[in-house]
Amino acid sequence: MTAITPSSLRQTTSCLALIAGLYAHAAWAAPVAEPKLCVFDLQGASGDMFNATKDYALAMQAKGTPLVLKSYVDERVAADDFRTGQCDALLATAFRTRAFNPVTAATDSFGAALILRQGKVDHAAGHEVIRTASQIFNSPGAASYVVQGKYELAGLIDVGAVYAVVRDKRMNTPEAMAGKKILAFDHDKAQAALIQKAGAQPVNADITNFANKFNNGMADMAAAPAIAFKPLELLKGMGPNGAVSHFPYMIVSYQLIIDRTRFAPGFAEASRQYWLSHFDEVLARVNKAEAELPASVWMELSAENTPKYAEFLRQTRVELIEQGIYNKQGLKLLKRIRCKINPADSECTMPTEVN
Repeated sequence: MTAITPSSLRQTTSCLALIAGLYAHAAWAAPVAEPKLCVFDLQGASGDMFNATKDYALAMQAKGTPLVLKSYVDERVAADDFRTGQCDALLATAFRTRAFNPVTAATDSFGAALILRQGKVDHAAGHEVIRTASQIFNSPGAASYVVQGKYELAGLIDVGAVYAVVRDKRMNTPEAMAGKKILAFDHDKAQAALIQKAGAQPVNADITNFANKFNNGMADMAAAPAIAFKPLELLKGMGPNGAVSHFPYMIVSYQLIIDRTRFAPGFAEASRQYWLSHFDEVLARVNKAEAELPASVWMELSAENTPKYAEFLRQTRVELIEQGIYNKQGLKLLKRIRCKINPADSECTMPTEVN
């Protein structure tokens, strides 16, 4: 048996330190020189989201991380390229980023940002739910939310409430949806579940063709944020008897997800802070898009039907948690935020979503 001497111990310790250093180098010290950020924008490189990402890339370059941007008009392809390592980061809607971080994507669950006061929707408070979630994701103890394996949330962008566009104004209660054809993204099981719960028929679509299907009369209802109405010409399919329901099914977000092994430590934190600092700027564009819709197209739900819709969304959300489609950790956080903003809501006395 070889004797252990101070000299051999020092040599062993040095070897272990070298090995540890090599592992650390492999994990973090050798990020991609110019990581590729793949950006989904329906309008491609000329779209508002891609242009906003150009400003973001300049800010990240100033902090030492130059980014190569690539635009995609097909969100599925962008997500697949990220999954297979052809992209180092992905900026897309939470419908697609849920596959990489289901916790933060819970912000886009049905009714997760819905605040009612005296039977009426408080639209501004809904955006405060998303802002507060983003602030929490930026806090020092947020790793359990933002880090999921090798993936990490590196930014959250509120792009507005999702409103239903209907071909018949009489579709103004959950019961009135029964028997109707409603567009649902084929990759999002939650949408199909909600539609079937209402007794309606899901019509498969994706983000590239749902507007054409609605405008061509293949469905009675579609849903989108106001910023998408003009580029998608959604009001065309509404017809003379249609309307836009001024009730938010959810607030949709873009989420930036990175492969942590391809970025230096601290990048994701700086990136999240950047997008949080631009929250109000993006929200102003959202509010402008909503204000620019003709007043005549809006349909306000009655004081009786608004709570009905809210309860319908709450029940669906709870069922989707139980089915494993929605993430319980993320929705637990969002309920706490809602009840902090509006503690008088009856849901705040219910154990669902927090137990």
